[in-house]
Order: sequence, then structure tokens, then C-alpha cells
Amino acid sequence: MYLQDPDEEIAEMTKKRQCESQACWDLATSSYQRISTPEHEVEEQVARDAALLRFAQYNFTDHCTPTRSSPLPVLCWANRDHVWNNLLQKDQSYIRDRRFMERHPNLQPKMRAILLDWMMEVCEVYKLHRETFYLAQDYFDRFMATQRNILKTTLQLIGISALFIAAKLEEIYPPKVHQFAYVTDGACTEDEILSMELIIMKELKWSLNPMTPVSWLNVYMQMAYLRATGEMLVPQFPQATFVQIAELLDVCVLDMGCLDFSYGMLAASALFHFSSLELVERVSGYQWADVEQCVKWMVPFAMSIRETGSAQLKLFKGISTDDMHNIQVHVQYLQLLERALSYQQMDVEQTQRSPAPSGVLTPPPSSEKPESSEP
Repeated sequence: MYLQDPDEEIAEMTKKRQCESQACWDLATSSYQRISTPEHEVEEQVARDAALLRFAQYNFTDHCTPTRSSPLPVLCWANRDHVWNNLLQKDQSYIRDRRFMERHPNLQPKMRAILLDWMMEVCEVYKLHRETFYLAQDYFDRFMATQRNILKTTLQLIGISALFIAAKLEEIYPPKVHQFAYVTDGACTEDEILSMELIIMKELKWSLNPMTPVSWLNVYMQMAYLRATGEMLVPQFPQATFVQIAELLDVCVLDMGCLDFSYGMLAASALFHFSSLELVERVSGYQWADVEQCVKWMVPFAMSIRETGSAQLKLFKGISTDDMHNIQVHVQYLQLLERALSYQQMDVEQTQRSPAPSGVLTPPPSSEKPESSEP
């Protein structure tokens, strides 16, 4: 006796039902004739003309030619211009609003910094990736821009829920919801996190995959250290250098001023402080006029890091050596932020003349002549 495979039997039954449905549909449509009227013909002609006009105006080259020159090498698995342009379009499509705090009179920018600093600490506790934190930070900022009159007591719930969403998207083994509730010390329950998760995703219209600053930094670093093989999918850059640049990004993202710049520009400006303008232009496609404002805005943050020294690569038990640099770490970021804000209060020209962190390039000096010192 031949026993048919259950999968084959199901496939046969499905195919049979599809054929029967198609036969019924063909029979029904063959006996149905649409009665044409002059009004229908005019409407159809107008619709066809409109479709043809839209098709004629559609510019296919816009989706093939990058708006910035592509630094990517020739790829064996995709068209490099298509890949680069997709990254640029994603960087422009996720809009953020620096003025979202004006919608919440009960909140202050420092509260956002404290929340993000705590989220970094949670990431280190659970050995979550840097990309997870930056996704959560993006969700938080964009969600807050859609709301009004959020209270201080709700901030932690929004932050941990954003981190919960990001972990499920990015991590292979994300922490469970009860683990996220545990780190809030009873401030947020599991049901509250699950409810807020759904609210956030609906408000963001399920747009949950931006190119974060750390994603751009990975691309730029890969291009800077690209070998002759042109292999883009395997990291080739030094982990220690990546960690130092990422630390600068970590401090900058705590300040509301970071919302003035795109994620790609933030990563390029951070790289500038550890390399040269020529390298930044080569790996990012930006020109000095594009990044000048962001680079100068970052100077106080780079100066604050010098006082404590650059971060070192941390070792995590159970994490492979090749992945150590991708784990989000937590240092005294709030103290670094306070120093940076104090530098921002200084005269701009004096700030630019101040020493920068070791190995870090300062922006080109101002065209204005410095004031002569009194004897």
C-alpha cells in the first residue's frame, strides 16, 4: 500500500480547490458582459490618459543615480548605485523634529538625556548591540514628536518599550518582556510595556528600520579600511577605533542639537574628528560645506572626552571576539554631556582654538583674525 506524504496530499487538495475556483470564476465571467455607456468610456479614457501622464513623468534615473557620489566598490550581489541610493533615501525619509519638546511643557531636554543614558546602561546589562540602542533612540524621538503633553512619569515606559521593540528587531535572542519590566524596578509592568509597544508602532506607522548613526559609521569605517578584495559584508576595520568614534556619537546623541542633522552627517562628522577631511569626503560623499556646521557643533563633545580619555574595548562573556565592538557600553555620559554644554557657553572662537582630543582633528580655523592678547 502506498501512503501519500501529508504535505503532498495537502498540496494536491489546494491545487484542486484552486482549479475548481478558477473554473467557477471563468464560467461566471464568461456569462457576464459589462454594458458600455458613453459616460463609462469617457471615465476610462480619462483614467488611461492620467496613468500615461504619470508614467511619462516618472523619472527612473532618480532611483538609480545617487544624490551623493557613491563610495561603494563594485558589488557582486547588487548594483552599487542602487544600494547607495537606497541608503540615502532611507536617511532622508525618517524625519525627526528638534522642537518636539515644545509639545511637552512638563518635560526638559535634560530628562531626555537621563532617559537615554539609562537605556544605554540597560543595553550593557543585557549585552544588547549598539544598533539596538540607536533604533530605540530613534523610535523615542519620532514618537515624542507625534504626542502632546507627555508627563515625566511616562518617559521611562516609553523608553523601555522603544528598547523592547528595537531588541526584537535587532537581537537574535532578545530579552523577554519580564526582563525589561524588571530593570524598571516596578515602575513599568509587563502589560504596560506591551500596550505601549503597540501604541508606538502605530504612531510610527510601522516605519521601524532607519539607517542609524552607528549603521552609517559601520559603512564609513568599512570603506576607509576596505582591502583590495572589495568584501563589504565582513568587518575589516579596527575595533578599538570604532569604539572611540562610537563613544563620541553616544555623547552627542544625548543632546537635542543632534536632531538638527541627519544620521549620515552625524557619523561622518564624528569620523572627521578621528581622521581627515579627505577621508570623510571619500567614504561618505559629503563635502566640507555639507558637514562644516555639524563638525563644529561636535567640537565641545570631543573636548569633553579628552578630559576622561577615550573609551577602551570592553570584553563580554559569551560574546564572540569579532562582535565585542558592537555591544553598547555605558560610561559616565551625563558628566561628559555637562562638560560639553559648559564648553558650548564659551565664545565660539575660543572653543575652536582649544585643544582637541588626542588623534582628533579640529575644524579649520575661523577666517576671522583672533583678537590680540593684552600685554
